[in-house]
Amino acid sequence: MSAPQRSVAAPDPSAVRYPGPWRHIDVSANGVRFHAAEAGSGPLVLLLHGFGQFWWSWRHQLEHLPQLGYRAVAVDLRGYGDSDKPPRGYDAFTLAGDTSGLIRALGEPSAVVVGTGLGGLTAFNTAAIRPQQVRAVVAVNAAHPMSLARMRRPRRAGGYRRLLARARWPWWPERRLAAGNGAGLERIVRQGAGRAWLASADYDDAIGRMRDAVTIPGVSHAALEHLRWISRSPWRSDGLRHREALLRHPVTAPVLHIGGEGDRVIPLAMLSEAAQYCSGGYLRHVISGVGHYAAEESPARVTELMTDFLQGLDQH
Repeated sequence: MSAPQRSVAAPDPSAVRYPGPWRHIDVSANGVRFHAAEAGSGPLVLLLHGFGQFWWSWRHQLEHLPQLGYRAVAVDLRGYGDSDKPPRGYDAFTLAGDTSGLIRALGEPSAVVVGTGLGGLTAFNTAAIRPQQVRAVVAVNAAHPMSLARMRRPRRAGGYRRLLARARWPWWPERRLAAGNGAGLERIVRQGAGRAWLASADYDDAIGRMRDAVTIPGVSHAALEHLRWISRSPWRSDGLRHREALLRHPVTAPVLHIGGEGDRVIPLAMLSEAAQYCSGGYLRHVISGVGHYAAEESPARVTELMTDFLQGLDQH
């Protein structure tokens, strides 16, 4: 697909409803209207995107998972894409409620929750806070939330920590993110992506769509609100409640954890901390030659790992 033409005017939210071998749906859950792309039938696999992305980051998996007998649903998170953009609700508890509510609204008692980056954090949080709705977790380029919940000095290491430090400031970060028709977002993506993907036509197409999506009114602010809660929560009562919940309730669902060897945003050392908070079975795979966007940089390998994991679940 060719990259969409970008204009100076802010795009309408519905502009993210790109055609393809999927159908676009609206789902009401947890008091919010969510937009999602859906394909296939069978066991539900709910796909959550990361910071600055939208449902399109799962385009490859939306094509291939249905061929293997799964119902794949890639959602625009609260505040992103064509989903509602409420002023509040960007904390871990509400986002876990969004996820579990989406699963029920999609007509299923539980689902495999797959998340990349920020979406991976939400997948882990949902499995800990709302375990009944989570059959299994696949986290891609995502630290366990406890690794970030305990950070008091986020400037010390890692691209994500620097991003969290900047997010504490009001208004300025979102203006910078959307500045130059999304050029601020592209700078962040370039710092985290692997070289091979950066040189590809797929990257050119994807970043054009991401830049368009982040300039939709309200998106850049919502994107930073997700990060602000993470950044500020270590000093707040709701952050304390979150840490206590994670310690009381380890993830009892099986976990597949995928990392990129060259990820400069979430270093592999941060991924390795997750195993101690997962009591229901934990597998970790590192993909060589990719950075922070493994599901897009190496879609065939990510899909292969996911399907092997999913088929293993089906055999038990």
